[in-house]
Amino acid sequence: MAFQKAVKGTALIGGGAIATVFGLSQFSQYRNKHGALVQVQAAEGAPVRKDHLPTREQQILALQTSGEFDVLVIGGGATGCGCALDAATRGLKTALLERDDFSSGTSSRSTKLIHGGVRYLQKAIMKLDFEQYRMVKEALEERAHLLQSAPHLSAPLPIMLPIYKWWQLPYYWVGIKLYDLVAGSQCLKSSYVLTKSRALELFPMLRKDKLVGAIVYYDGQHNDARMNLAIALTAARYGAATANYAEVRHLLKTTDTGSGRQRVCGVRCRDVLTGKEFDVRAKCVINATGPFTDSVRKMDDQEVPNICQPSAGVHIVMPGYYSPDNMGLLDPATSDGRVIFFLPWEKMTIAGTTDSPTDVTAHPIPTEEDINFILSEVRNYLGADVEVRRGDVLAAWSGIRPLVTNPDSKDTQSLSRNHVVTVSDSGLITIAGGKWTTYRAMARDTIDAAIQEHNLKAGSCKTMGLQLEGAQDWSPTLYIRLVQDYGLESEVAQHLASTYGDKAFEVAKIAQVTGKRWPIVGKRLVSEFPYIEAEVVYGVKEYARTAVDMISRRTRLAFLNVQAAEEALPRIVDIMGKELNWCEQKKKEQLETAKTFLYYEMGYKVKTDQLTDSSEISLVPSDIERYKKRFRMFDKDKKGFITILDVQRVLESISVQMDENTLHEILNEVDLNKNGQVELNEFLQLMSAIQKGRVSGSRLAVLMKSAEENLRRREAIPVDRSGGGL
Repeated sequence: MAFQKAVKGTALIGGGAIATVFGLSQFSQYRNKHGALVQVQAAEGAPVRKDHLPTREQQILALQTSGEFDVLVIGGGATGCGCALDAATRGLKTALLERDDFSSGTSSRSTKLIHGGVRYLQKAIMKLDFEQYRMVKEALEERAHLLQSAPHLSAPLPIMLPIYKWWQLPYYWVGIKLYDLVAGSQCLKSSYVLTKSRALELFPMLRKDKLVGAIVYYDGQHNDARMNLAIALTAARYGAATANYAEVRHLLKTTDTGSGRQRVCGVRCRDVLTGKEFDVRAKCVINATGPFTDSVRKMDDQEVPNICQPSAGVHIVMPGYYSPDNMGLLDPATSDGRVIFFLPWEKMTIAGTTDSPTDVTAHPIPTEEDINFILSEVRNYLGADVEVRRGDVLAAWSGIRPLVTNPDSKDTQSLSRNHVVTVSDSGLITIAGGKWTTYRAMARDTIDAAIQEHNLKAGSCKTMGLQLEGAQDWSPTLYIRLVQDYGLESEVAQHLASTYGDKAFEVAKIAQVTGKRWPIVGKRLVSEFPYIEAEVVYGVKEYARTAVDMISRRTRLAFLNVQAAEEALPRIVDIMGKELNWCEQKKKEQLETAKTFLYYEMGYKVKTDQLTDSSEISLVPSDIERYKKRFRMFDKDKKGFITILDVQRVLESISVQMDENTLHEILNEVDLNKNGQVELNEFLQLMSAIQKGRVSGSRLAVLMKSAEENLRRREAIPVDRSGGGL
């Protein structure tokens, strides 16, 4: 199957051929696959945005009882939800099915950047590749739109390129200025050059030796899972029947009376939550399944060659002190040719690479090798006074890049993210490739193709300038009203405003009273993050149906700190259980499934692997003796292990109160054997791992050290100095 370039304003190629799309005209005239001019007829009446959001149960019912849809989209990622929104706002009767949760595949596992692609522009210039240039230009236009459509979820981010060789300064300066020039009127802010001293002032963690200076340019950043959800919810408000946990079993086909060919006319669907199966009929079916594109294409035709060649990129999250609050760092040309990025996000720091050699599966698992590679790259850019510790990795995940390629190509690094729209002989529309930033343009091109191929009555694209869920009445100072009107903590109010936009008031209204003088409402799920219990209740209204939905995509706890997410799980499951009428067995299953998700997909496994039964104890004899003495302060009975009772006894002796659940959590972090006790060998392994930087933030280690110092101080104070005696 040969790739064919499409000229702007011409139609997509039907009948199984592929055309690379750079943006069809948004007007209502197109040339069809035979070259004839087609006038797209506008639909009667403009769609109305509803104030009421239908429940998931109502959406499932609509799918079963609404008759034939104009457009049925398979896939609830950014592109699929974008297609549903585009179709619904044009007045088309629209449905969307997602077998998991919205953005559960690759759209929640991105770099969080909204960008045009500095690297792609470099390739376009070096190779005189006009195709890459057009892709970058379109992406920069879409970047501006995305920032405007959901300003509460996105913002411009300055990104620094550190320069360590004099000749690189003019080279990168010209490249970045061209990036600004291509953006034109959509340029966020003009790039600029920094001296060495100014670069270190803005990014004090940066390696000083051999630093010449730096260049700063601007791209966008967003909360990807929440952005995806905002698109889905906006589509639902415009009348699209959108359902997560609705799996497509197979395509339905009918014989065309005119040509005698088999045509796709719908899908057989299964509600994953209830097991019920039903048919959903549609004039046009769109395959927008990202990395899983070819599996749906093969439902249509088993012999069709693959067009999707996914690539994995690994990301890790580290504490916020590893980067400035509002300055990222990027090197587009590391020693092995990959891009390394180092970005502040949600008060943490994301570090990662693109085009990782990790094997691509449905949900790739980050390996220790991946994490150590990223840490080694981070060490190259940070000063010697900043110790980059393995134990500071709080979460890790792999994101899949759904690149489109010729089936014979094996080099994903040489590919751009151009999107393609294909039309099969049976009329199945497939949108593949592209990237997060260009989701709206991809959706526009896809619906244009659907209208043309299936002769649908619809108007032109209306999503340019359309504000997404929560954006309409949002302002940067909205959080102040939340503090003043509801008595929320300022940090919590800022979080709610930047997550829900103008819908933050709906969350605040259902927030529980704390019983404290301040804050008046808003009980936190975990102390160090601003997520509150009311968000779990509201998350159910936003179609969350599993604990994994809540910790990873309604809140972002799993992506920020896997241990904090695990601590929050019992309370999250309790609240969801009450909202969704879960029995005790169901709650137990949800808890275990979420823990498995954290363990394998979010890096908990590689984190806990740092402390295993086989961990080497590399302590000098004096340290071993010191730690044994500390351990014996708790193990008064010389059992060889300590339990919660031992810890409680020591804490009471120094007048420290701690509830039993918290103590259970603290011991469980170190209890390798999972037998409810910490043995001496386990404790020595912990202290050895801490010394080597493989483990950090162990509450048990800090607690025992603090208790030891407290007891020593008490023993050291003589009676005549303590205020006692006669």
